Amino acid sequence: MDLARFAVWLGETQGSIALHESLYMYTLIESIHVIGITLFVGSIAMVDLRLLGRAFSTVPVSEMTRRILPWTVAGFVIMATTGLLLFYAIPVRTYHSVWFRLKVVLFLIAAVNIWFFHRRVQRNVEYWDRQPVPPRPARLAATISLVVWASVVVAGRMIAYNWADCDRPQPDWINWIAQCTSYGG
Repeated sequence: MDLARFAVWLGETQGSIALHESLYMYTLIESIHVIGITLFVGSIAMVDLRLLGRAFSTVPVSEMTRRILPWTVAGFVIMATTGLLLFYAIPVRTYHSVWFRLKVVLFLIAAVNIWFFHRRVQRNVEYWDRQPVPPRPARLAATISLVVWASVVVAGRMIAYNWADCDRPQPDWINWIAQCTSYGG
């Protein structure tokens, strides 16, 4: 089963229909999603600003991450759980959204950046932990993180708008990216 057909099947399930048509649940989940994003991205931004030497420069990086990481994980769990529920509520439209696809690509870039930071940069943290401005690779990872997560937030917000939906006249390149030819409606 390809992903477009899976999205159609998912959208036809009772739970998806009930969630999408609910007077309060979709809005409640969306609001909790925003709170999760705020917690997740906000805590990451605090660490990134420390890595850039722009905030908390007297706090060791290891201490900063030790204190912030539980909040980051909690924010991620909330954000991911509610994000999946939002997708579940409107799977076909979301699957074909250019903005959703951009958000997925940005998530992948963020994941690679996180891997790079933890695998390559942070392994030498004992040498630069207390420096007010960490070395260039740490600053580069922090800059990428801030830009990518801000872009994820913007792309996620744009999903709500319909001006790039498959049921509207679009340039061929948008139809190609969104696979609008496989759109059922």
